[in-house]
Amino acid sequence: MQILPNLKNPRDIKNLSLNELSLLAQEIREKIIAVVAKRGGHLSANLGAVELTLALYYVLSPPEDKIVWDVGHQTYPHKLITGRFSSFDTLRQFGGLSGFPNIDESPYDLFTVGHGSTAISQALGLVCVRDLQGRKEKIVAVVGDGSLQGGMAFEALNQAGHLQKDLLVILNDNEWFISPGIGAMSKYLNRILTNPIYNRIYKDVENLMKRVPRLGFPAYLAAKKLEKSLKNLLVPGIIFEELGFRYFGPLDGHDLRLLISTLKNVVEMNGPRIVHIVTKKGKGFKPAEENPAFFHSAPPFHITTGEPLSSPEKTFTQVFGEKIVDLAERNPRIVAITAAMTDGTGLSNFARRFPERFFDVGMAEQHAVTFAGGLARGGFIPIVAIYSTFLQRAYDQIIHDVCLQKLPVIFALDRAGIVGEDGPTHHGMFDLTYLLPMPNIVIMAPKDGKELEEMLEFALSLRSPVAIRYPKGSIPSPFPLSFNEIELGKAELLKEGKDIALLAIGSMVYPAYEASRMLLEEGIDVEVINMRFVKPFDDNLLKNLSKKFDYFVTLEENTLIGGFGREILAFFEKENLKKKRFLSLGLPDKFIPQGKRKELLDFYGLSPQKIKEAILFWLRDNFYIVEKEYGLHQDR
Repeated sequence: MQILPNLKNPRDIKNLSLNELSLLAQEIREKIIAVVAKRGGHLSANLGAVELTLALYYVLSPPEDKIVWDVGHQTYPHKLITGRFSSFDTLRQFGGLSGFPNIDESPYDLFTVGHGSTAISQALGLVCVRDLQGRKEKIVAVVGDGSLQGGMAFEALNQAGHLQKDLLVILNDNEWFISPGIGAMSKYLNRILTNPIYNRIYKDVENLMKRVPRLGFPAYLAAKKLEKSLKNLLVPGIIFEELGFRYFGPLDGHDLRLLISTLKNVVEMNGPRIVHIVTKKGKGFKPAEENPAFFHSAPPFHITTGEPLSSPEKTFTQVFGEKIVDLAERNPRIVAITAAMTDGTGLSNFARRFPERFFDVGMAEQHAVTFAGGLARGGFIPIVAIYSTFLQRAYDQIIHDVCLQKLPVIFALDRAGIVGEDGPTHHGMFDLTYLLPMPNIVIMAPKDGKELEEMLEFALSLRSPVAIRYPKGSIPSPFPLSFNEIELGKAELLKEGKDIALLAIGSMVYPAYEASRMLLEEGIDVEVINMRFVKPFDDNLLKNLSKKFDYFVTLEENTLIGGFGREILAFFEKENLKKKRFLSLGLPDKFIPQGKRKELLDFYGLSPQKIKEAILFWLRDNFYIVEKEYGLHQDR
């Protein structure tokens, strides 16, 4: 009889034998592989965290004790044993389970989280609350070796070591981030892995210390001096202990007996502690073990071979990756920067072709941006490829270290707009809003692959900060639209009309064009404008359009608050053209859940059919302000 389907409560794990726990680990892996093969998702890291999860629940008593997960792509085992087995088949689907911890799903999910380096800060906050209220529960932060590189993680370690609070940090070291591990911290951890003798000698010193009362105070001082000397000799840098943490490890993260016995002992200690475990990314599924980067966030695949179920269409990411190599071939001053997302941002070929001009800074977006500013000041042309949702983390650096300095840094914002199954932590729906107020920056969005290539070429000619945003997903192909040469701040007329001016940006241009064809069948002739630039936009065109049209629709894949549509409306108000009627279509003021990209765009009113319906509804009832859940809003 299977164990996993019959778990009523995670505390039932405490009643299992070691052999039963091993069988349960196997069942968890089989379930994760089966579901991710159908749905896609984060496979490698989750397969590596199975034994750790079981050991934590065996030793601790959540939800009274608290486990804080960093990033969240190692929490599928946690979900399966905390009451979500029966709904696990809905993983990453619209209306189903999130692929990350989610506070709306379970009391065992303490935070909704999908970005790295947050867990130690969150756990330390919970520790301080516990102590202020005089409670005794145990609090554990589980952090990957990639997340540990983030500056925020070190800020939290610094404070925790200073406060000397009772906090346990589990360092889950699989020697990978999303891509292979890089940087000094990665090398440091590798040195520890190759020198595990330290903790064995530390134990001998600890036994000696227990005999100190018989030997007297001078012997105690000698033993402490010996202890410190051994640390410095055997563990280069002893960074964790110098930060105030007691270090244990490295331990085999797949040895349940060792994990349980170690955690039982360490949990009963006080003060800041780090347990360093070593796991194998993709453990138990050979294709994922051999190619952990691909299976970090895998598409649906054949279980027997690991091959994707379908051949992916060409994406904006691929076009960017090919074009940047082409540009770098011709211009030796081009350098590329990413933050632990070499494959995801399409920079793998660039890294192979120009290793000396490629910089993966790890999970450190703030550093990536300021580092790019330094490269630009030195005369190079940095192209910073970061997902829209992750660039949020470097907001101040874009303002202070790039825009204020007027430095020619090019930001390639992948995954702008709806990303799909990764959900609210990953949708790139705020970048227009957070970039628009920044002086000196040029913001562009291509309608298709050809325009992305040309925008990258054009960006090289500008001596200012530039942001180019483009979506996750395939290049539009049903009816390639015409292309006119790019000029700074100039829009592109795609289709003339006489009833309504439809102003679209980036990923919404093709849906706007399709909607215009549908509306023509309803007797409404729409003029379609590809705005291309969000900043600066084509004010001369808008003034000319205001002489021709009374009805304007703006369309963007960004939150409506502070976005492209609001900028257009503000322009018309500034020009005293308030009698015009406006309809702004975009994303609403709420966090968008997970689901297929196409499905979510339709639900929130940004598919061609829904755009058509929204415009028809607006035209029928033009005397009322309309608020719809999918983001429809009329301004007067």
